[in-house]
Amino acid sequence: MIAENTQTQMRKGILEYCVLLIISRGEIYASDIIAELKLAKLLVVEGTLYPLLTRLKNNGLLSYNWVESTSGPPRKYYVLTEEGKAILSQLDHTWQELAYAINTSKKGTTMESEIQINLTKS
Repeated sequence: MIAENTQTQMRKGILEYCVLLIISRGEIYASDIIAELKLAKLLVVEGTLYPLLTRLKNNGLLSYNWVESTSGPPRKYYVLTEEGKAILSQLDHTWQELAYAINTSKKGTTMESEIQINLTKS
């Protein structure tokens, strides 16, 4: 139960970053974002995405265009703004730092390297 809660919190923590990554590849419809997130096992409840998209739009990170559909009402396609691209670049950097920190912690290389350096100096 504790691991499940932690896993959920970890997914929530990276959801915004992943949504920005998906949208950065080009104009995209919300259901396509949902499909990609489900495939990556990052989204369990679809209702999570729409409030996030609204918040990102209100924060100026993305915009949308209405596109006519042959199979129903017009569809809203999302695209990153320049500010969204800048924020994504910052998040990319943060992700790289976090991935490095996690991998380093898993391997224990920080302590091992420090000990090795100290032994060499002696």
